[in-house]
Amino acid sequence: MTSRLPRRAEIVIIGGGIVGASIAYHLTQAGCKDVVVLERECVQGLGSTGRATGGIRSQFSHPLDIAMSLYSLDFIRHFKDETGVDPCYRPNGYIFLATTKAQTSDLKDLVALQQKSGLKEVRLVSREDIRELAPILNVDDVLGGTFCSSDGFIEPLYLLKGFTERAVARGSKVLLNTTATGIELAGSKITGVVTNQGTISTNIVINAAGAWAKKIAAMANVVLPVEPLRRHVAGTQPFPELPDETPMIIGLESGFHFRKDHHGGGGVMLLWNSHEEVYGENLEFDYDWLKKTLEFATHRVPKFERLQITPRRCWAGLYEMTPDAHPVLGKVSGIEGLYLANGFSGHGVMHSPATGKLLSELILDGRAKLMDISSLSFDRFASGKLFAEKGVL
Repeated sequence: MTSRLPRRAEIVIIGGGIVGASIAYHLTQAGCKDVVVLERECVQGLGSTGRATGGIRSQFSHPLDIAMSLYSLDFIRHFKDETGVDPCYRPNGYIFLATTKAQTSDLKDLVALQQKSGLKEVRLVSREDIRELAPILNVDDVLGGTFCSSDGFIEPLYLLKGFTERAVARGSKVLLNTTATGIELAGSKITGVVTNQGTISTNIVINAAGAWAKKIAAMANVVLPVEPLRRHVAGTQPFPELPDETPMIIGLESGFHFRKDHHGGGGVMLLWNSHEEVYGENLEFDYDWLKKTLEFATHRVPKFERLQITPRRCWAGLYEMTPDAHPVLGKVSGIEGLYLANGFSGHGVMHSPATGKLLSELILDGRAKLMDISSLSFDRFASGKLFAEKGVL
């Protein structure tokens, strides 16, 4: 870490969260050491990364998302060996619950797609299978579901720590308390980044500003369709009746999901994304949301009637949503030197390893070799070539 602003850098990354840190890690791994990461806070992880719940999964509805998950999961499995930091990967699995025939049919199609895309651990499960995997559940209204044993949980801040430490050890600089206030252009070419600490001359800028990416893009006269959307999390006091090995449980009907809070005292982590939420940077915790969430919780697990909410384990964070719930990765046509890594729609932590690799390839090699991400280009919004991801939690 450093507080001294360099006069020039080969690459400037705006945003010191997990996506920016992963990009710095992969750039320095590939030999590019003159990388500067701008973090507006006094420490990293105070934005979306520190508010993430750490779920990682490969059960998606599009092959590209599945491919990004599979690469990232393999990376996470070897992360401690590469960085010395244990991300605490816990493969408890994810169970998606179907309560209608239509949902059951959709899951059958999804499993076929997922298996074809290389996800071998996913399988259809019956009501009896689900009862065996998670005996605490009320499954009277459940017709079936899916289970993937490699899905699970990590600690986002540990992943951030490992990325950052290795990037810095290889020459990258992380500037804390440094806010980007402008992007300088000479015609259509990037020439620098203006900050509250001074100006850095550079020809390559990466926007990795998370929920605030739209504001950064506007500094370069780019209209980026990324909007912040509040998401809530509620934690409880220790609840030993929920076994440590319980998978993440997701109800397709309501979207309510829960998991064991392994690093929060052994309670339960309750999550539900209300469709009434509106775009904005509101981070205030809504107790009306909690009341509705507890209704879902006690239906799915009657023993949850005894849950005691822990206020200090209740918070809200921001998703960075795009119109099709897919990220924007790559160059901006018409502006030389500007790259985007934005709009992950809740999947930034789990896909950060793949994102860092892809952006480093785009910048240093001129193309993404890991996988074809042309469908994630910024140009898709103007052309109308959107493709929705159905599996947003």
